Amino acid sequence: MVRRRTGLWLIGARGSVATTAISGLVAVREGLAPPVGCVTELLEADLPPWDSLVVGGHDVVDTPLVKRAEALAGSGVLPHHLPSAIADGLNAVDAEVRPGYDPLTHRGSQAEAIERLAADITDFRDRHDLARVVVVNVASTEPPVRALPEHDDLDALEQALRDPARIVLPPSSVAAYAALSAGCPFVDFTPSTGVVLPALDQLAHRMGLPYAGRDGKTGETLLRTVLAPMFVARGLRVLSWSGTNLLGGGDGATLEDPAHADSKLVSKARGLAALLGDDVTAPLHIDNVPDLGEWKTAWDHVSFEGFLGARMSLQLTWTGLDSALAAPLVLDLARLVAAAHAAGRVGAQGALAFFFKDPLGSDEHRFAEQTRDLHRWARELG
Repeated sequence: MVRRRTGLWLIGARGSVATTAISGLVAVREGLAPPVGCVTELLEADLPPWDSLVVGGHDVVDTPLVKRAEALAGSGVLPHHLPSAIADGLNAVDAEVRPGYDPLTHRGSQAEAIERLAADITDFRDRHDLARVVVVNVASTEPPVRALPEHDDLDALEQALRDPARIVLPPSSVAAYAALSAGCPFVDFTPSTGVVLPALDQLAHRMGLPYAGRDGKTGETLLRTVLAPMFVARGLRVLSWSGTNLLGGGDGATLEDPAHADSKLVSKARGLAALLGDDVTAPLHIDNVPDLGEWKTAWDHVSFEGFLGARMSLQLTWTGLDSALAAPLVLDLARLVAAAHAAGRVGAQGALAFFFKDPLGSDEHRFAEQTRDLHRWARELG
Protein backbone atom coordinates (compact mmCIF):
# COMPACT_ATOMS: atom_id res chain seq x y z
CA MET A 1 0.00 0.00 0.00
CA VAL A 2 1.28 3.46 -0.92
CA ARG A 3 1.10 5.26 2.44
CA ARG A 4 2.89 8.60 2.11
CA ARG A 5 1.42 11.43 0.13
CA THR A 6 2.13 11.86 -3.58
CA GLY A 7 2.73 15.10 -5.44
CA LEU A 8 1.20 16.05 -8.77
CA TRP A 9 3.09 18.92 -10.44
CA LEU A 10 1.33 20.37 -13.47
CA ILE A 11 3.11 22.25 -16.26
CA GLY A 12 0.49 24.74 -17.40
CA ALA A 13 -1.17 24.61 -14.00
CA ARG A 14 -3.64 27.43 -14.72
CA GLY A 15 -4.80 26.18 -18.12
CA SER A 16 -8.19 24.65 -18.85
CA VAL A 17 -7.15 21.00 -18.52
CA ALA A 18 -5.15 21.57 -15.35
CA THR A 19 -7.87 23.69 -13.72
CA THR A 20 -10.48 21.05 -14.54
CA ALA A 21 -8.26 18.28 -13.15
CA ILE A 22 -7.56 20.24 -9.95
CA SER A 23 -11.24 21.12 -9.52
CA GLY A 24 -12.23 17.50 -10.03
CA LEU A 25 -9.63 16.22 -7.59
CA VAL A 26 -10.75 18.66 -4.89
CA ALA A 27 -14.40 17.79 -5.51
CA VAL A 28 -13.73 14.05 -5.32
CA ARG A 29 -11.58 14.44 -2.22
CA GLU A 30 -14.31 16.46 -0.47
CA GLY A 31 -17.07 14.05 -1.46
CA LEU A 32 -18.77 16.55 -3.79
CA ALA A 33 -18.52 14.39 -6.92
CA PRO A 34 -17.72 10.80 -7.90
CA PRO A 35 -14.61 10.08 -10.02
CA VAL A 36 -16.57 9.48 -13.24
CA GLY A 37 -14.24 8.93 -16.21
CA CYS A 38 -11.28 7.89 -14.06
CA VAL A 39 -10.01 4.60 -15.44
CA THR A 40 -7.98 3.87 -12.32
CA GLU A 41 -11.26 3.17 -10.50
CA LEU A 42 -11.60 0.09 -12.76
CA LEU A 43 -8.10 -1.32 -12.25
CA GLU A 44 -6.80 -3.91 -9.83
CA ALA A 45 -3.78 -1.99 -8.58
CA ASP A 46 -2.30 -0.46 -5.45
CA LEU A 47 -2.47 3.24 -6.32
CA PRO A 48 -2.13 6.45 -4.28
CA PRO A 49 -5.58 7.27 -2.87
CA TRP A 50 -7.28 10.46 -3.98
CA ASP A 51 -6.82 12.16 -0.62
CA SER A 52 -3.05 11.56 -0.75
CA LEU A 53 -2.49 13.75 -3.83
CA VAL A 54 -0.95 17.19 -3.28
CA VAL A 55 -0.93 19.53 -6.27
CA GLY A 56 1.40 22.30 -7.42
CA GLY A 57 2.81 23.43 -10.72
CA HIS A 58 4.40 25.91 -13.09
CA ASP A 59 2.70 28.41 -15.38
CA VAL A 60 3.64 31.55 -17.27
CA VAL A 61 0.29 33.23 -16.53
CA ASP A 62 -0.98 34.44 -13.16
CA THR A 63 -4.77 34.21 -13.43
CA PRO A 64 -6.00 32.75 -10.10
CA LEU A 65 -7.37 29.23 -10.28
CA VAL A 66 -10.70 30.34 -8.82
CA LYS A 67 -11.15 32.78 -11.71
CA ARG A 68 -10.19 30.09 -14.25
CA ALA A 69 -12.67 27.70 -12.62
CA GLU A 70 -15.42 30.32 -12.75
CA ALA A 71 -14.75 30.83 -16.47
CA LEU A 72 -14.89 27.08 -17.06
CA ALA A 73 -18.18 26.90 -15.17
CA GLY A 74 -19.53 29.62 -17.44
CA SER A 75 -18.47 27.50 -20.45
CA GLY A 76 -20.21 24.39 -19.14
CA VAL A 77 -17.06 22.44 -18.25
CA LEU A 78 -17.67 22.64 -14.49
CA PRO A 79 -20.98 22.74 -12.59
CA HIS A 80 -21.93 26.35 -11.83
CA HIS A 81 -21.93 25.80 -8.08
CA LEU A 82 -18.53 24.08 -7.92
CA PRO A 83 -15.97 26.96 -7.97
CA SER A 84 -17.39 28.58 -4.84
CA ALA A 85 -17.76 25.21 -3.10
CA ILE A 86 -14.10 24.30 -3.64
CA ALA A 87 -12.57 27.79 -3.45
CA ASP A 88 -10.42 26.95 -0.42
CA GLY A 89 -8.97 23.91 -2.17
CA LEU A 90 -8.27 25.88 -5.34
CA ASN A 91 -6.58 28.65 -3.37
CA ALA A 92 -4.39 26.09 -1.59
CA VAL A 93 -3.19 24.76 -4.95
CA ASP A 94 -2.75 28.31 -6.28
CA ALA A 95 -0.30 28.98 -3.49
CA GLU A 96 1.84 26.14 -4.85
CA VAL A 97 2.05 27.42 -8.45
CA ARG A 98 5.38 28.96 -9.44
CA PRO A 99 6.41 30.99 -12.52
CA GLY A 100 7.17 28.74 -15.46
CA TYR A 101 9.87 28.97 -18.11
CA ASP A 102 9.23 31.42 -20.93
CA PRO A 103 12.04 31.62 -23.51
CA LEU A 104 10.92 35.14 -24.46
CA THR A 105 11.47 36.56 -20.99
CA HIS A 106 14.14 34.27 -19.51
CA ARG A 107 17.58 35.78 -19.05
CA GLY A 108 20.53 33.42 -18.78
CA SER A 109 21.18 29.89 -19.94
CA GLN A 110 18.63 27.12 -20.21
CA ALA A 111 20.68 25.21 -17.65
CA GLU A 112 19.89 27.98 -15.16
CA ALA A 113 16.19 27.78 -16.03
CA ILE A 114 16.24 24.02 -15.50
CA GLU A 115 17.93 24.44 -12.12
CA ARG A 116 15.27 26.93 -11.00
CA LEU A 117 12.37 24.74 -12.13
CA ALA A 118 13.88 21.64 -10.53
CA ALA A 119 14.44 23.55 -7.29
CA ASP A 120 10.76 24.55 -7.23
CA ILE A 121 9.71 20.90 -7.52
CA THR A 122 12.24 19.72 -4.94
CA ASP A 123 11.12 22.39 -2.48
CA PHE A 124 7.49 21.33 -3.01
CA ARG A 125 8.37 17.70 -2.35
CA ASP A 126 10.38 18.50 0.76
CA ARG A 127 7.91 20.94 2.33
CA HIS A 128 5.04 18.48 2.02
CA ASP A 129 7.12 15.39 2.88
CA LEU A 130 6.01 13.66 -0.32
CA ALA A 131 7.08 10.16 -1.26
CA ARG A 132 7.41 11.28 -4.88
CA VAL A 133 6.18 13.89 -7.33
CA VAL A 134 4.80 13.09 -10.79
CA VAL A 135 5.22 15.95 -13.27
CA VAL A 136 2.55 16.16 -15.99
CA ASN A 137 2.77 18.53 -18.95
CA VAL A 138 -0.62 19.97 -19.91
CA ALA A 139 0.70 23.23 -21.37
CA SER A 140 -0.18 24.55 -24.83
CA THR A 141 0.99 22.59 -27.86
CA GLU A 142 4.34 23.68 -29.27
CA PRO A 143 5.53 23.63 -32.89
CA PRO A 144 7.80 20.71 -33.87
CA VAL A 145 11.49 21.40 -33.24
CA ARG A 146 14.46 21.00 -35.53
CA ALA A 147 16.59 18.07 -34.41
CA LEU A 148 20.03 19.05 -33.09
CA PRO A 149 23.02 16.74 -32.54
CA GLU A 150 22.87 17.60 -28.83
CA HIS A 151 19.41 16.04 -28.60
CA ASP A 152 20.94 12.57 -29.07
CA ASP A 153 23.54 12.61 -26.31
CA LEU A 154 23.02 13.62 -22.69
CA ASP A 155 26.59 14.78 -22.06
CA ALA A 156 26.55 16.97 -25.17
CA LEU A 157 23.15 18.35 -24.20
CA GLU A 158 24.32 19.25 -20.70
CA GLN A 159 27.21 21.18 -22.19
CA ALA A 160 25.06 23.02 -24.76
CA LEU A 161 22.51 24.07 -22.15
CA ARG A 162 25.15 26.12 -20.32
CA ASP A 163 25.52 28.50 -23.26
CA PRO A 164 23.31 31.55 -22.55
CA ALA A 165 23.33 32.48 -26.25
CA ARG A 166 21.62 29.26 -27.34
CA ILE A 167 18.05 27.92 -27.23
CA VAL A 168 18.68 24.19 -27.34
CA LEU A 169 15.40 22.83 -25.97
CA PRO A 170 11.75 23.85 -26.39
CA PRO A 171 9.89 24.75 -23.16
CA SER A 172 8.30 21.27 -22.88
CA SER A 173 11.73 19.62 -22.92
CA VAL A 174 13.09 22.15 -20.43
CA ALA A 175 10.23 21.09 -18.15
CA ALA A 176 10.96 17.40 -18.75
CA TYR A 177 14.67 17.87 -18.06
CA ALA A 178 13.88 19.76 -14.83
CA ALA A 179 11.48 17.04 -13.67
CA LEU A 180 13.91 14.21 -14.34
CA SER A 181 16.87 16.03 -12.81
CA ALA A 182 14.74 16.56 -9.68
CA GLY A 183 14.18 12.80 -9.51
CA CYS A 184 10.55 12.96 -10.68
CA PRO A 185 8.71 10.82 -13.24
CA PHE A 186 7.37 12.77 -16.22
CA VAL A 187 4.17 12.49 -18.28
CA ASP A 188 3.61 14.42 -21.51
CA PHE A 189 -0.11 14.84 -22.16
CA THR A 190 0.65 17.05 -25.18
CA PRO A 191 2.11 16.37 -28.65
CA SER A 192 5.03 18.70 -27.87
CA THR A 193 8.62 17.42 -27.93
CA GLY A 194 8.81 16.98 -24.17
CA VAL A 195 10.67 13.86 -23.07
CA VAL A 196 10.86 12.22 -26.50
CA LEU A 197 14.50 13.23 -27.14
CA PRO A 198 17.09 10.41 -26.86
CA ALA A 199 19.18 12.46 -24.43
CA LEU A 200 16.21 12.76 -22.05
CA ASP A 201 15.57 9.02 -22.29
CA GLN A 202 19.22 8.61 -21.21
CA LEU A 203 18.59 10.97 -18.30
CA ALA A 204 15.50 9.02 -17.23
CA HIS A 205 17.50 5.79 -17.19
CA ARG A 206 20.42 7.44 -15.39
CA MET A 207 17.99 8.66 -12.69
CA GLY A 208 15.99 5.40 -12.60
CA LEU A 209 12.70 7.09 -13.53
CA PRO A 210 9.61 6.09 -15.54
CA TYR A 211 8.00 8.40 -18.06
CA ALA A 212 4.95 8.24 -20.33
CA GLY A 213 3.36 10.08 -23.25
CA ARG A 214 2.40 11.55 -25.51
CA ASP A 215 -0.66 13.54 -26.58
CA GLY A 216 -3.67 12.51 -24.53
CA LYS A 217 -6.29 10.51 -26.44
CA THR A 218 -9.68 11.99 -25.56
CA GLY A 219 -12.02 12.28 -28.56
CA GLU A 220 -11.72 11.72 -32.29
CA THR A 221 -8.57 9.61 -32.05
CA LEU A 222 -10.15 7.52 -29.30
CA LEU A 223 -12.99 6.65 -31.67
CA ARG A 224 -10.55 5.89 -34.46
CA THR A 225 -8.58 3.42 -32.35
CA VAL A 226 -11.83 1.61 -31.59
CA LEU A 227 -13.35 1.68 -35.09
CA ALA A 228 -10.33 1.20 -37.36
CA PRO A 229 -9.58 -2.32 -36.02
CA MET A 230 -13.21 -3.23 -36.74
CA PHE A 231 -12.70 -2.64 -40.47
CA VAL A 232 -9.46 -4.62 -40.42
CA ALA A 233 -11.00 -7.51 -38.47
CA ARG A 234 -13.94 -7.75 -40.88
CA GLY A 235 -11.72 -7.63 -43.96
CA LEU A 236 -13.24 -4.36 -45.20
CA ARG A 237 -10.90 -2.14 -47.19
CA VAL A 238 -10.76 1.46 -45.98
CA LEU A 239 -10.13 3.77 -48.93
CA SER A 240 -10.07 7.10 -47.14
CA TRP A 241 -10.64 8.52 -43.67
CA SER A 242 -11.16 12.27 -43.63
CA GLY A 243 -11.44 14.35 -40.49
CA THR A 244 -12.25 17.91 -39.52
CA ASN A 245 -11.85 19.34 -36.01
CA LEU A 246 -13.65 22.52 -34.93
CA LEU A 247 -12.61 24.02 -31.62
CA GLY A 248 -12.42 27.32 -29.77
CA GLY A 249 -10.86 28.44 -26.51
CA GLY A 250 -7.13 28.52 -25.92
CA ASP A 251 -6.52 25.35 -27.93
CA GLY A 252 -8.33 26.77 -30.93
CA ALA A 253 -6.28 29.96 -30.81
CA THR A 254 -3.01 28.04 -30.40
CA LEU A 255 -3.72 25.52 -33.16
CA GLU A 256 -4.80 28.25 -35.57
CA ASP A 257 -1.06 28.76 -36.07
CA PRO A 258 0.01 26.14 -38.66
CA ALA A 259 3.35 25.64 -36.92
CA HIS A 260 1.63 24.66 -33.67
CA ALA A 261 -1.07 22.62 -35.43
CA ASP A 262 1.53 20.52 -37.21
CA SER A 263 2.51 18.73 -33.97
CA LYS A 264 -1.11 17.80 -33.33
CA LEU A 265 -1.82 16.71 -36.92
CA VAL A 266 1.25 14.48 -37.06
CA SER A 267 0.34 12.89 -33.72
CA LYS A 268 -3.26 12.20 -34.77
CA ALA A 269 -2.29 10.84 -38.20
CA ARG A 270 0.40 8.46 -36.99
CA GLY A 271 -2.03 6.20 -35.14
CA LEU A 272 -4.41 5.87 -38.09
CA ALA A 273 -1.53 5.00 -40.41
CA ALA A 274 -0.37 2.32 -37.98
CA LEU A 275 -3.88 0.84 -37.82
CA LEU A 276 -4.77 0.93 -41.52
CA GLY A 277 -1.53 1.40 -43.42
CA ASP A 278 0.10 4.40 -45.05
CA ASP A 279 -1.75 3.95 -48.35
CA VAL A 280 -5.09 5.14 -46.92
CA THR A 281 -5.91 8.74 -47.86
CA ALA A 282 -6.42 10.54 -44.55
CA PRO A 283 -6.66 14.35 -44.77
CA LEU A 284 -7.17 16.06 -41.45
CA HIS A 285 -7.99 19.70 -40.68
CA ILE A 286 -8.14 21.74 -37.48
CA ASP A 287 -10.13 24.98 -37.54
CA ASN A 288 -10.41 27.64 -34.85
CA VAL A 289 -14.04 28.62 -34.21
CA PRO A 290 -13.86 31.07 -31.28
CA ASP A 291 -17.58 31.02 -30.42
CA LEU A 292 -17.35 27.30 -29.58
CA GLY A 293 -15.40 28.22 -26.45
CA GLU A 294 -14.42 25.02 -24.59
CA TRP A 295 -16.49 22.79 -26.88
CA LYS A 296 -14.90 20.71 -29.62
CA THR A 297 -16.61 19.00 -32.56
CA ALA A 298 -14.91 16.37 -34.70
CA TRP A 299 -16.46 15.10 -37.94
CA ASP A 300 -15.12 12.02 -39.75
CA HIS A 301 -16.02 10.54 -43.12
CA VAL A 302 -14.85 6.99 -43.78
CA SER A 303 -15.07 5.55 -47.28
CA PHE A 304 -14.66 1.79 -47.51
CA GLU A 305 -15.05 -1.09 -49.93
CA GLY A 306 -16.89 -4.32 -49.22
CA PHE A 307 -17.77 -7.58 -50.99
CA LEU A 308 -17.56 -7.44 -54.79
CA GLY A 309 -16.25 -3.89 -54.65
CA ALA A 310 -19.39 -2.41 -53.07
CA ARG A 311 -18.63 1.18 -51.99
CA MET A 312 -19.97 2.30 -48.62
CA SER A 313 -19.29 5.01 -46.05
CA LEU A 314 -19.49 5.79 -42.36
CA GLN A 315 -19.93 9.31 -41.00
CA LEU A 316 -19.60 10.17 -37.37
CA THR A 317 -19.66 13.32 -35.25
CA TRP A 318 -18.14 13.70 -31.81
CA THR A 319 -18.94 16.79 -29.74
CA GLY A 320 -17.46 17.15 -26.31
CA LEU A 321 -15.75 19.31 -23.72
CA ASP A 322 -12.13 18.40 -24.21
CA SER A 323 -10.99 19.55 -20.76
CA ALA A 324 -13.65 17.40 -19.09
CA LEU A 325 -12.49 14.40 -21.13
CA ALA A 326 -8.80 15.04 -20.49
CA ALA A 327 -8.85 15.92 -16.78
CA PRO A 328 -9.67 12.48 -15.33
CA LEU A 329 -6.96 10.92 -17.51
CA VAL A 330 -4.41 13.37 -16.11
CA LEU A 331 -5.35 12.26 -12.60
CA ASP A 332 -5.23 8.60 -13.67
CA LEU A 333 -1.75 9.01 -15.11
CA ALA A 334 -0.48 10.70 -11.97
CA ARG A 335 -1.63 7.74 -9.86
CA LEU A 336 -0.36 5.11 -12.31
CA VAL A 337 3.06 6.64 -12.90
CA ALA A 338 3.49 7.18 -9.16
CA ALA A 339 2.82 3.47 -8.66
CA ALA A 340 5.22 2.62 -11.48
CA HIS A 341 7.93 4.70 -9.80
CA ALA A 342 7.26 3.00 -6.46
CA ALA A 343 7.59 -0.38 -8.21
CA GLY A 344 10.96 0.55 -9.70
CA ARG A 345 9.87 0.85 -13.33
CA VAL A 346 12.25 2.82 -15.55
CA GLY A 347 11.96 4.42 -18.99
CA ALA A 348 9.01 4.69 -21.34
CA GLN A 349 5.93 2.90 -19.97
CA GLY A 350 4.47 1.42 -23.15
CA ALA A 351 1.53 -0.17 -21.32
CA LEU A 352 0.14 3.35 -20.81
CA ALA A 353 -0.41 3.63 -24.59
CA PHE A 354 -4.11 3.35 -23.70
CA PHE A 355 -4.04 7.06 -22.80
CA PHE A 356 -2.15 8.48 -25.79
CA LYS A 357 -2.43 9.22 -29.51
CA ASP A 358 1.29 8.79 -30.11
CA PRO A 359 2.40 6.41 -27.35
CA LEU A 360 6.02 6.20 -26.26
CA GLY A 361 7.42 2.72 -25.79
CA SER A 362 4.64 0.99 -27.74
CA ASP A 363 3.57 0.47 -31.34
CA GLU A 364 0.11 -0.77 -30.29
CA HIS A 365 -2.76 1.51 -31.30
CA ARG A 366 -5.73 -0.89 -31.14
CA PHE A 367 -7.82 0.23 -28.19
CA ALA A 368 -8.99 -3.23 -27.07
CA GLU A 369 -5.41 -4.49 -26.98
CA GLN A 370 -4.26 -1.33 -25.21
CA THR A 371 -6.94 -1.87 -22.59
CA ARG A 372 -5.81 -5.45 -21.95
CA ASP A 373 -2.18 -4.31 -21.72
CA LEU A 374 -3.08 -1.61 -19.20
CA HIS A 375 -5.03 -3.93 -16.93
CA ARG A 376 -2.28 -6.57 -17.03
CA TRP A 377 0.43 -3.98 -16.33
CA ALA A 378 -1.55 -2.52 -13.41
CA ARG A 379 -2.01 -5.95 -11.83
CA GLU A 380 1.72 -6.64 -12.17
CA LEU A 381 2.56 -3.49 -10.22
CA GLY A 382 1.37 -5.35 -7.13
